[in-house]
Amino acid sequence: MKEIRQEFLTGERALFQGENLRIVDTIFDDGESPLKESRNIELIGSMFKWKYPLWYSKDITLKNCSIFEMGRAGIWYTDRISVEDTVIEAPKNFRRCRDVKLRNVNFVNAAETLWSCDGVELDQVTARGDYFAMNSQNLTLRDFTLAGNYSFDGVKNMELHHARLLSKDAFWNSENVTVYDSFISGEYLGWNARNLTLVNCTIESLQGMCYIDNLVMKNCKLINTTLAFEYSTVEAEITSRVDSVFNPAGGRICAESIGELILERDKINPEKTRIVCKNVLKKAV
Repeated sequence: MKEIRQEFLTGERALFQGENLRIVDTIFDDGESPLKESRNIELIGSMFKWKYPLWYSKDITLKNCSIFEMGRAGIWYTDRISVEDTVIEAPKNFRRCRDVKLRNVNFVNAAETLWSCDGVELDQVTARGDYFAMNSQNLTLRDFTLAGNYSFDGVKNMELHHARLLSKDAFWNSENVTVYDSFISGEYLGWNARNLTLVNCTIESLQGMCYIDNLVMKNCKLINTTLAFEYSTVEAEITSRVDSVFNPAGGRICAESIGELILERDKINPEKTRIVCKNVLKKAV
C-alpha cells in the first residue's frame, strides 16, 4: 500500500481513481472530487475542505479525520466505508451508500444526512440537523444523540438503542422500527408508521403515535403527552399517566392513569380498544 503523508493537495480530482493508498495527515483543499472512484483507501488524521471528496468509492476507512463545512455532499454512492473518531461539519453527507459503519462521529450539521443508505451501523454518534436518515434501511444505532426534526422518515428495518432524540415528526412512514431504552421528545411522533415498537422508553409528544399500524409499547413512560394514538392500532403498556388518549382504532392500552379519554363513536368503534386503567379523570364517548 502506497503512503501519502503530510501533503497539501488542491485542484479537481487530485487523486482520481486512487487505489491502495494510506493517506496520513494530508489536507485536501480547494478542488472538487479529490478521491472520486477510489478503491481501498485508508485515511488517518486527514482533512477535506472542499466538495464531493468520496463519490463512487469502495473499501474506505477514515480515522481521526475532519470534513469541513465546504466538504458538503461529501460521501455519496460509496460502499463499505468505516469512519471513526471524526468530526463532520458539512451537510448532506452519506447518500445512497451501502455498508456504512460510524463510530464516535460528530455531525455538526447533519441536514439531509444518511439518505437512502442500506446497511448502516452507528455507535456513539451525535448529530444536529433535520431530515436525518431519510429512506434508509437495515440500520442499527447505539448511543445516538440527535437534535433535528423529521428524522428517520421512511426508514425500514431499524434498531435504535440508548438514544436521545429531540425530533419533531420522527419515524414518519417508517416500517419495522424498534427503539430500546431511549428518550424521545417531539410532536407528531411516528405518524403513518407500520410495526413501530418502543421498549423502556420515555416520550414527550403532542399528538404522538397517531395513524400507526401495529404500535407496541412496553414499559414506557409518557410525559406531557396529549391526544395520543389517534387512528392507531395499539398494544401499549404505559407506566405513567397519559394526559389524553384520542380515538385509538383498536387494541389495548394499559396506563397508570389517563387525564382525558376521548372515544368519538362517529369516528371509531370504542369497543375495538380495551382500556386497562383504574383512574380515568375525564371520559368523552
